[in-house]
Amino acid sequence: MHIKITDSETGNNKGGSGALVHYLDKEQRLLENLQPEQWFNGSSQNIPSNAVRRSLDNNIAKLSRDDAKFFLINISPSQKEITFLKEQYGDDAKAQFKAYAEKVMDEYAKNFNRPGIESNRDLMWFAKLENHRYYSHKDKEVQNGTKKRGERKPGEQMHIQVIVSRKDITNKVKLSPMNKSRGKNVEHSRKLGQFDRALFINSGEKLFDQTFGFDRKLEETFEYAKTQKNGNLKERMVMREEKARYQEQKQQQQSRQRPKEKAKQKESYLRREPKTNYLEKEQPAKAYLPAPQPTNYLAIALGHTGPDVAPSVSRKKKRRRINDRSQDQELTP
Repeated sequence: MHIKITDSETGNNKGGSGALVHYLDKEQRLLENLQPEQWFNGSSQNIPSNAVRRSLDNNIAKLSRDDAKFFLINISPSQKEITFLKEQYGDDAKAQFKAYAEKVMDEYAKNFNRPGIESNRDLMWFAKLENHRYYSHKDKEVQNGTKKRGERKPGEQMHIQVIVSRKDITNKVKLSPMNKSRGKNVEHSRKLGQFDRALFINSGEKLFDQTFGFDRKLEETFEYAKTQKNGNLKERMVMREEKARYQEQKQQQQSRQRPKEKAKQKESYLRREPKTNYLEKEQPAKAYLPAPQPTNYLAIALGHTGPDVAPSVSRKKKRRRINDRSQDQELTP
């Protein structure tokens, strides 16, 4: 998660906000077929551009000509984080991202540690969701001639730009995120306020992880990158040790989860397997020819034969004797 506070995208925040508001409306002019994104804040989701400009330019009580009138906050998730949001929420990903931006502005307000400045509703701010990024003259691709200024950058580029007024919603309290006081000098902080930009960026990153359940690796955190870039040798060594412990804990968690996952897979497999009742009587197979009758060999041996069984030898002899006797009687005068 990349969160950055600047004076203005156009380089001037000491005058009116018209140029910046016009610049952030660029997608409405460049992408005619795209449903235009409207300005929003914690109170409304459909704010006209002229209302944004008028509200910011009228909220500058007791600010001199050289004072900053507003600041720009860029909330840019990585392509990995954008892909995660779209996989989790689908078409509702933009609405979820806007709701997250409101929570980021809550953290912005709390970071000033000022009485009465406790949430985004105590601020005057307006945000715009942008779907794409475009090459500018600062990009290396434009400088070496491989890309032209104004061309759309590839990949997932959804981000939110927030214009926040220097004064609070009541137009009475000055609030500057460029104030380098971190509260160590109590009198200075009470008079001019305080703001810890590193703490604000870190809180926005943790807020994303907690809100959406995003599993961020230690080396992907703002704190890790900051330590590797600006930390001393001792701080970098501590961070490396913490990274090693983090990786070890991850491996232990995965090893504990594997048996559970295997058990779930086995259980689901057993549930899908059809139940077979082996006690049920099997249905006889269909017979297209009559089954042969079994031969009763005992009956044949005893001479008890049926109509389809050949007579025994003894019966044949008896019949032959009877026939012979009848012939003899016929021949006798």
